[in-house]
Amino acid sequence: MKIQNAIQHVFVQLSESIRELTPNEYTFPSTILFNATIGQHVRHVIELFLELEKGYATGRVNYEKRKRDYTIETDKNVAVELLHDIYLRLKKFDKHLLLESSCDEHSNDTVLISTNYFRELMYNLEHTVHHMALIRVGINEVSSVAVPVDFGVASSTVKYKKACVQ
Repeated sequence: MKIQNAIQHVFVQLSESIRELTPNEYTFPSTILFNATIGQHVRHVIELFLELEKGYATGRVNYEKRKRDYTIETDKNVAVELLHDIYLRLKKFDKHLLLESSCDEHSNDTVLISTNYFRELMYNLEHTVHHMALIRVGINEVSSVAVPVDFGVASSTVKYKKACVQ
């Protein structure tokens, strides 16, 4: 499936890049990222995929109720292993889901939105690329690790730039 292949591509880029970081670089508070760490961004990405897995099983996805496992943000090896494991579990059939969200920090009321597994995979893919752009900024601040040219760049932008060169 094309969505899963695209997710694999960004997961490989992300895994290979964070493998090259030292443990200190992975957990170093970036001033450019408002003292967030690369590990915190990686944790956030992983946890949304984990919530989608839970939601697939129950029929209801709520990204706001994610676990926030601090081991992921402090141990890059755990993060790399989880990215691999998540990818292996992505090959599911599409199915109807409900997305539950409070949408508002001042209210506990929730809304339910009709969605499906493939739509949520696309959301998570785009969300991952967005966070990879931030991770790239963090890597450039704390490390000399070279990331791929299209790391954190939307596929539509990559395609557009290629078309402009021709």
